[in-house]
Amino acid sequence: MRTLVGTVGQSVLATENGERWDRVGPNAGFHSEAIVRTLANRPESPGIVWAGTDQGILRSEDGGRNWRRLDGPLSGQQVWRISLHPTEPQVVFAGTGTPSRAAVFRSDDDGRSWKQLPVEIATECAAVGVPRITDIAVDPQDGRKLWASIEVDGMRRSTDGGETWERIAGGITNPDGHAASVSAGPPKSVVLTVNNEIFLSRDDGATFQPVGVRQAFPYTHVRDVVFDAVDPCTAWAAIGDSTPGTVGALMLTRDAGVSWRPAELSTPSNSAMWAVRTQPDQPKRVLAASRYGYLYESLDGGEHFTKQKREFSEVSSIVWVPD
Repeated sequence: MRTLVGTVGQSVLATENGERWDRVGPNAGFHSEAIVRTLANRPESPGIVWAGTDQGILRSEDGGRNWRRLDGPLSGQQVWRISLHPTEPQVVFAGTGTPSRAAVFRSDDDGRSWKQLPVEIATECAAVGVPRITDIAVDPQDGRKLWASIEVDGMRRSTDGGETWERIAGGITNPDGHAASVSAGPPKSVVLTVNNEIFLSRDDGATFQPVGVRQAFPYTHVRDVVFDAVDPCTAWAAIGDSTPGTVGALMLTRDAGVSWRPAELSTPSNSAMWAVRTQPDQPKRVLAASRYGYLYESLDGGEHFTKQKREFSEVSSIVWVPD
């Protein structure tokens, strides 16, 4: 099994056994000191790995050993998010932002060509300057429904595959969008995350209700909510005391967000928890990372996490490629 960790400024680091980690660099097609904001692969073809970087999108066909940069309108832009359509293998979404102009793109031919989608996004926002696309979620039951989070310009929804978009108002008053996800359930759940709250919708996005992070969680800065790759009622929330913060935690739900409790970390986090990865090829394995480089592994379905020996710089994302 090959595990890849995306970092901000140290490219991708990879391991075959968890002991020795090698940085992927220019000899493998990556640019030196790359800023990697997102990694992605598909369950049906995990050896094809996508990376969103400060120079556009790179793609590997051999489990992250060798890479090539994709030409087109994303070249030279900072790509913050790559989302692979769950049922249409040729469709890929990408989101750009800080320091590049924030925009959403779609490819209908597996990355060979790209179309910029008509999403109205502010050119400048408080706190971050140029905003960024932090997430693009595709409804697993209706692939034409998309949800996007923008830091710091709110949430967007499309019901036609991205051809038109609308801003989501209904109860979400904080524009600091950190994440978006959709679970088939039951119950079907749309989850939109801002920096200090998690909003749940059980009616396909018509209305949203807050989880109550300030009352239910030990820390109030929320970075992401990630649903399990196999169980659509299980999810983890990556949280911390602030960003980058000095401590973090993983909150676990087994009932699609009705109730939450802390997952157990063998070693306290050194900053806000930032990334969570789960894949169907190993349903009991979950990887998670703090913003400042602590990597944790769970082999019991995300109840208990053990800190790994290797520590990294700033971590953005994780994937693995099974044998």
